[in-house]
Amino acid sequence: MVPPRLCGNGYNKDFVAMVSKRKLSKSDACGESPIAELPQTKKSRISCKEKTSAEDGVVENDNVFVQLIKTAGISLNAGERQNDIAVDQATFQKKLCQILRKHPFYPRVVQEFVSGLETHIKDRDQFRNCLLPCAPVRGEGTRNLVHSYCESLIKLLLGIETLQPAVITLLLEKLPEFFFDTVGTFGTNFPRLIVNQFKWLDKILDSKDLVMKLMQMVSVSPATIQHDIITSLPEILEDSQQSEVAREVSQLLKRDSRLTVPILDALSSLDLDAGLLAEVRQSAMIIVPAVKLEDLPVVIKFILHNIKAVDAVEVISALRKNLDLSSCILPLQMLSSQSKLKSQPQTSSSTSQVSSSQNCVKLLFDVIKLAVRFQKGISEAWIKAIENTVSVSDHKVLDLIVLLLIHTTNTKSRKQIERVLRNKIPLGCVPDQLLQSAFRNYSLVIKDFFPSILSLAQTFLHSADPCVVSFGSCMYKQAFAAFDSYCQQEVVSALVTHICGGNDVEVDISLDVLTDLVTLHTSSLIRYATFVKNILDYTEKLNPQQIRKLFYILGELAFSQRQEDSYIQDDMHMVIRKWLSSTVPKYKQMGIIGAITVAGSMAAKRSKEDRCSLERTQQSEEHCRQLSILLDLVSYCCEQSPEALALYYDELANLIEKQKGNLDSQILERIGKSVVEDFSNDFVVDLTPAVDGVHLFPVKSLYNLDEDESQGTIVINLLPLLSQNWLGKGVDEMAIRNQGKKIVAPECLSPSFRLLRLYTTEQHNGSMEEIDALLGCPLHLTDLEIEGKLDSLAKQEREFLCSLLFHALNWFREVVNAFCQQQDLEMKGKVLTRLQNITELQNMLGKCLAASPGYVPPSAIFDCEALEAAPTINAVGLVKKKKTGGKKQKSEGSKDSSADHSQMEENPEGNQLEAETTQLEKDTTEKKSGIPLVQLQSYRPFFRELDLEVFTILHCGLLTKSILDSEMHTEAREIVQLGPAELAFLLDDLCQKLEHILIPPAAKRAPFLKQGKACRKIGFSHLCQRSSQEVAQCAVELLKPLCNHMENMHNYFQALITENQGVVDGPRVNIQEHQLMSSCYQQLLQAFRLLFAWSGFSQRENSDLLRSALKVLADRLKPGETEFLLLEDLISESFHYLLNFQHSIPNFQCALTLTHLLIVIAEKPVASWKKDKIASLAKQFLCQSWMQPSGMREKGSQFSDALHTLLCVYMEHTDNILKAVEDISSVGVPELINSANDGYSSTYPTLTRQTFPVFFQVMMAQLENSVRSISAGKPSDSSEVQLEKLLHWNMAVRDFHILVNLVKVFDSRPVLSVCLKYGRLFVEAFLKLAMPLLDYSFKKHREDVQSLLKTLQLSTRQLHHMCGHSKIHQDLGLTNHVPLLKKSLEQFVYRVKAMLAFNHCQEAFWVGILKNRDLQGEEILSQDSEENDPGEGVSQLPREDPAEEEGDISGSEGGSEHNDDEDDEESSE
Repeated sequence: MVPPRLCGNGYNKDFVAMVSKRKLSKSDACGESPIAELPQTKKSRISCKEKTSAEDGVVENDNVFVQLIKTAGISLNAGERQNDIAVDQATFQKKLCQILRKHPFYPRVVQEFVSGLETHIKDRDQFRNCLLPCAPVRGEGTRNLVHSYCESLIKLLLGIETLQPAVITLLLEKLPEFFFDTVGTFGTNFPRLIVNQFKWLDKILDSKDLVMKLMQMVSVSPATIQHDIITSLPEILEDSQQSEVAREVSQLLKRDSRLTVPILDALSSLDLDAGLLAEVRQSAMIIVPAVKLEDLPVVIKFILHNIKAVDAVEVISALRKNLDLSSCILPLQMLSSQSKLKSQPQTSSSTSQVSSSQNCVKLLFDVIKLAVRFQKGISEAWIKAIENTVSVSDHKVLDLIVLLLIHTTNTKSRKQIERVLRNKIPLGCVPDQLLQSAFRNYSLVIKDFFPSILSLAQTFLHSADPCVVSFGSCMYKQAFAAFDSYCQQEVVSALVTHICGGNDVEVDISLDVLTDLVTLHTSSLIRYATFVKNILDYTEKLNPQQIRKLFYILGELAFSQRQEDSYIQDDMHMVIRKWLSSTVPKYKQMGIIGAITVAGSMAAKRSKEDRCSLERTQQSEEHCRQLSILLDLVSYCCEQSPEALALYYDELANLIEKQKGNLDSQILERIGKSVVEDFSNDFVVDLTPAVDGVHLFPVKSLYNLDEDESQGTIVINLLPLLSQNWLGKGVDEMAIRNQGKKIVAPECLSPSFRLLRLYTTEQHNGSMEEIDALLGCPLHLTDLEIEGKLDSLAKQEREFLCSLLFHALNWFREVVNAFCQQQDLEMKGKVLTRLQNITELQNMLGKCLAASPGYVPPSAIFDCEALEAAPTINAVGLVKKKKTGGKKQKSEGSKDSSADHSQMEENPEGNQLEAETTQLEKDTTEKKSGIPLVQLQSYRPFFRELDLEVFTILHCGLLTKSILDSEMHTEAREIVQLGPAELAFLLDDLCQKLEHILIPPAAKRAPFLKQGKACRKIGFSHLCQRSSQEVAQCAVELLKPLCNHMENMHNYFQALITENQGVVDGPRVNIQEHQLMSSCYQQLLQAFRLLFAWSGFSQRENSDLLRSALKVLADRLKPGETEFLLLEDLISESFHYLLNFQHSIPNFQCALTLTHLLIVIAEKPVASWKKDKIASLAKQFLCQSWMQPSGMREKGSQFSDALHTLLCVYMEHTDNILKAVEDISSVGVPELINSANDGYSSTYPTLTRQTFPVFFQVMMAQLENSVRSISAGKPSDSSEVQLEKLLHWNMAVRDFHILVNLVKVFDSRPVLSVCLKYGRLFVEAFLKLAMPLLDYSFKKHREDVQSLLKTLQLSTRQLHHMCGHSKIHQDLGLTNHVPLLKKSLEQFVYRVKAMLAFNHCQEAFWVGILKNRDLQGEEILSQDSEENDPGEGVSQLPREDPAEEEGDISGSEGGSEHNDDEDDEESSE
């Protein structure tokens, strides 16, 4: 129905003319001008002819209307009093109708009656009384005749057919009088009352005319009246009119968004056909982004109303796209910001607006909740819509809240929601920022979902994926911050439960969460301190790092916000004293860590009090006294245990470093006085020509950097101290303990020096002048010329020599830690010399360890379970000219070896690749010296940790032997530059640190009753006290020197290639230096990759840090031009800068690392040209011949692993996987087949007979994955689309045929296993995706279908032969694949038959028998086999052995399939 055309002012011409004419006739009758009769809505107009007996009395009048109404049974009242009715409603209508019909002036009396009504309702009060329900009069004779509720007079008149048209016209004429009427709080809404009169009438004489006039009224009336009319339409319309009116009303939805709510409300009550419903839903979907917040729930309710299961996913996906919650929260933020700028009364008004907006958002999710609960397919559709969302940027806060809503509402979907989140979180689709936004802006909504939040967080903390675990911890933190005390208590209880459970991963992450909470929400967490304190009963399962975290949390709770008298302090002191007095090393270790951590909390509290002069009272002095007593107790309990004393020193050093500038001066003085005296007395002596005493080896002073200062030189008394400790072990130690004296042990040398230098820098504002003599002072060692002497030494002497080297190395490492940041040129030179000393001593140590199997080194890191970390006799084997494999052998009972290997295997591109390069370097040294070496990586727990500040040394340049050869050695030593060995040492440690802190490990579930205690964190205790943001910041600051070193590597290898005319193994190549430089190159690339792979760069707060990192790389190409570049441009420039290094890559491991680095850069975000560049680079590396400097080709398990990874990268980034597979299989493999036994493909030199299984596995897997991306055929597909899909499948089947037939040449077990596995998957994909296509394209593209099936026939026949081969050889690994494969072949037979039947060609299908053959096609004969020709059409199956009967049935059916296809296609032609 199309509304009539409107005038310029918006009114309908016919309707206005009708109203004007009526008004004109009334003015003429009264003898007044038309102007005087214009409606004045604010003034009551009382007719002069009507009189009332009182102000609220009965209307007395002699006109026809009043008299007839009174006669029929209704008394008209004036004022505030309602009209009275004395008879039943039906009686009144019947009586009035009879009076009118029997009136002598009928039908003219009807006009007079209506005129009287019009006159009567000119008065607003009387009009209101006529619109309101009549009041029943309960007299003695009428009490039972009148119903308790009666309709209004107007509605009763509308029920009389003779009066209805005139009364309808009168009411519609009266309606414009109230267009601009203001309705007060207690006033009467006349327009609404008028419209209500038309509802639920028993009969409307001309319903079409009434609806037409109402729609005309909608087009000219104000919004409030439009609202009332539209929402009343469902109660006015007849059933036959609903569809037509609904279509007309839906047009208004597009023209006026203000009518959205009433229109959708009305339409939801009308009977709409499917087409109109979809059209209106689409219209509603379009206006979702622009609709007002208060109207949004109504719109969403309509959209979710009556969704069919078929359309549910499509509707929900469109709704997700259009519904943006950020537009809902923006008004809240604007109102809250405005409230801060306005006065107090305005602020309360703004607060109410914010509350109203929040209620609207809550109402919105209540609507969604109702739809999820009561409409079956909504929850599944919403989950599916989120699953189908691929782009990271397309995921919204709405998705997370709806998933929580469904998890709470629909218990059957919980597992599905957990799976969706587990899949989305590692991809970055649900970042922490999105979770924070949900809790911060919609806490009122998601508070209802708290049980689900708690359940999901607990589940995620059990996950093996570190990203999922981190997300679960973030859920805990956000829930604690956003919700009330009940929820906070539940969060703390859940965290305590995780900690007491004993799983290392859960314990660590839960303690980290509590640490964050105690830092950010101390006052809130104090209320639940009792829960946290209960963890003290479960400390048996905690490692030292976890003990430190726990006591930090308890200390902050006990010594914050005037909780000095807290019972927590008493409990902590009792536990600490108990542990310190224990003779069990583990408990003493826990006591030391707990005591020093608590001391840190006390010292920090005292420092805060000192800043307030009013609070510096006896309470402060009491704290100092308690702290001194605690430290004295720890010191006394540690004196007779070297390991405990060393841990005490380390913990004190950590305390000073952590509380830098915030430690009480008295406490610092007390620590410093004892440590300076102890260090000088215990470890430092004057340098003298001879050393008194009896020692295992002759004492010799070595590594003196201050030889010009002959007088007053000091020396570290290492060998005499170690010898005394070694020879007096047992007897003297017991005597000293009995005397109560402190034991002086070399294990305390490095910890004591660390404490000394941190105390010195704290006291002297970073100056090291007081102790700078320790940098260049010599050590009392022995002659370290061990060439040929090791075999002549006794076992005890060899082990003593190893211990001496370990102590010397740890001393130098601590010296480098201490002086690495000194700016004096001489000091820098000495630090570099100490680095050189470290690399020299490491080579000597490797030789000594090789000669001392089963040796256990002295402890160097004391805050871990060192005994579990010690390698046992077989933990370190001799490595003689052999590369380490991807899986290292480990002895039974070697706990540390397994822990260390698991650490190395966590990142195959990282430590393992570095290990191989490092091993190459050591192999070369072996060849020269003839002494075997061992790897030192498994000995990491016995070396002191390097601080992050050490890497400032990387700012120095690089010094190679080529420079030394061309210059004087003395002059070269004066240049402050790094050597390759020192650079490799620093880079190796840097990569391990970056990998540990920036790349979270895969959390592996510990076996039942066998919780793995140590670990990955040994050697990183200082690093773990820093956040990943701090480490990333340090790494970004190192990018410039790292770029300098990488460019030096690039230039070095470019010059080497040029000098040797492109030959890597040329005669002029220094093999040892080449391997060292290759190792440095690979570690540099690895450091870049580890930094840019950090997931924290995706967080908004780290965007500036990412920009700074990219700017460093981009500046290398365009110096000074990158300041104002966009992020995308910076990424592009950085990508091109790194791409330039491809021409100088020395080995395959470097090539793989560079490729991974470029992928990491390209992912921010990825673009098509970057993808093409990566594919091109990967293919270039695959087509490159990789030679070692010794002249041998690269090979081995690690090379194969790297090749597999790079080949996958190439396949994933190439634009046409099928073409790439065909190129390798039809070009590279034939070249390999035609080469010699040790040959390779000329096109793909990395393709050899040893690496063929790698290529084959990747090609089969990628081929199967590629065909699964082809959409299944549909009847609606056009002929062009069908042909395109057929061509795609034709190429895929051709590639599959080529690969399967390669098994005839390469019949090794790995190749067969891969072919059986992926052959089945390919056939299954063909059944699922290709057969529907063949169903609908067989008639149009018969020849293409025939060609496709003929090619596949050859492949499936070969698969059948492989099944027979597997059974004959009885290889369990192969036969496991056979039943599933034969089942797929059997299904294929029947599916082809169904396709033929669908296309009316079933007569062409027949059953044949395929004989069992081996890989070469020779028949496999069983004892009772019958020789039947495959071409004969026989129905019986061959009789096989009973054990093989089941498999042969499917096999023969599979054979039938081949013959079926072949004969079928021939008959089709």
